[in-house]
Amino acid sequence: MFRKFMKCLYRAVPILGLLAVCCLPLYAEDAVTNANAIEMLQTNLNIVWTAVAAFLVFFMQAGFAMVEAGFTRAKNSVNIIMKNLMDFSIGTMVFFFIGFGLMFGVSNGFFGTTDFMISGVFGDGAHWNYTFLIFQTVFAGTAATIVSGAMAGRTKFKAYLTYSVFICAFIYPVFGSWAWGGLLNGGGWLENLTVPFCDFAGSTVVHSIGGWLALAGAIVLGPRIGKYARNGESRAIPGHNINLAALGVFILWFGWFGFNPGSTTVGNGEIGRVAVTTNLAAAAGAFSAMIMSWILFKKPDVSMALNGALAGLVAITAGCYTVTPMGSLVIGLAGGVLVVLSVIFIDKVLKIDDPVGAVSVHGVCGAWGTIACGLFNAEKVLGIGDANGGLLYGGGFGQLTTQLIGVGAAFLWAFLLGMILFKVIKATIGIRVTPEEELIGLDISEHNMEAYAGFQIFNNE
Repeated sequence: MFRKFMKCLYRAVPILGLLAVCCLPLYAEDAVTNANAIEMLQTNLNIVWTAVAAFLVFFMQAGFAMVEAGFTRAKNSVNIIMKNLMDFSIGTMVFFFIGFGLMFGVSNGFFGTTDFMISGVFGDGAHWNYTFLIFQTVFAGTAATIVSGAMAGRTKFKAYLTYSVFICAFIYPVFGSWAWGGLLNGGGWLENLTVPFCDFAGSTVVHSIGGWLALAGAIVLGPRIGKYARNGESRAIPGHNINLAALGVFILWFGWFGFNPGSTTVGNGEIGRVAVTTNLAAAAGAFSAMIMSWILFKKPDVSMALNGALAGLVAITAGCYTVTPMGSLVIGLAGGVLVVLSVIFIDKVLKIDDPVGAVSVHGVCGAWGTIACGLFNAEKVLGIGDANGGLLYGGGFGQLTTQLIGVGAAFLWAFLLGMILFKVIKATIGIRVTPEEELIGLDISEHNMEAYAGFQIFNNE
């Protein structure tokens, strides 16, 4: 019986072999089909995640509006809402027409020269290009709206609209092309240095650019009436609604999980790691700012703690992908201390009136976070690179030098162009409202509307 079975099997082997050879193309075709399906699934997942992240970053506009409104007087609330609405609306259009191409088009070495109005995106890759556009649009809107807080309470609305156009159409995109142009078709000089510039999600590209523009605007504009006494002493002008400001900070914290993890633009496990570094830095910044204010003012100051959370978020934005969780804690702790000291220095020493601390949070802490990449980058430890770029991880001074170059370039570009822009606006259409309009409040003088009907004028709040 066994011999008969073996004899039949022996005769069947050639037939089975022939069938196997015939079926190999079918198996290979299935393997190719499966690989294509997996690739398509990953592409779609990347698109979905990046789009969701863009929506989260868009919601940060509400956070900025609430922070600015809460930290300033009630009589300017309508004006603040209007500014935050229109800088994003105008910014969206001019970034589509001009800014996107300058930032991500094929570069001439200084700025992009193609892809205006996302021309040529149809066909293969079109869905991703549209997704990339909306993601970068909300980033441009963030850079523009940062300026609003430092210039709150005394800026002409038409002047605000004018400089919002120039920020989103030219100042922000050109610097962005230097650091991020290679994300699409460009390739800027900062990312082409021997050691490429590291700014994963925009501590400098978005936040410091906005912060240095805010500094220029606050200088040209001058302080609010009553902010400084004749002897130069700084007087506090309290915000009208700290609860509103706190809500804004929590919205921004939430939105930052789109800002930083979303900048991976890939739907994979890296999202969780970047979210952890982002959250740790924010928490550490809030804690250290509270402790610092407690030491200096003898009471824990809630406004400083709120700005400390934002300082930690801004600081970690550059290195959220390239530093360890422990590194993010240190960066956040330092950011919280730095923002308190910076707010005091800018207010009491430089005598620059920044009602919401925008220059300190975004300009100063954005610079700190970018420089921190040169200290704390740990690519090899994290398994995302072959070498550690940070000085404290054995990477030498190469990355730190590049980071300092990038931070310096951002300051010179944004601050100098900002000073020119605001002075031109001042000399032409005017940048500041009259003293009478400022005292009445911009809600009435600029928009003929009150956020709190019958309240501001009688209380001068």
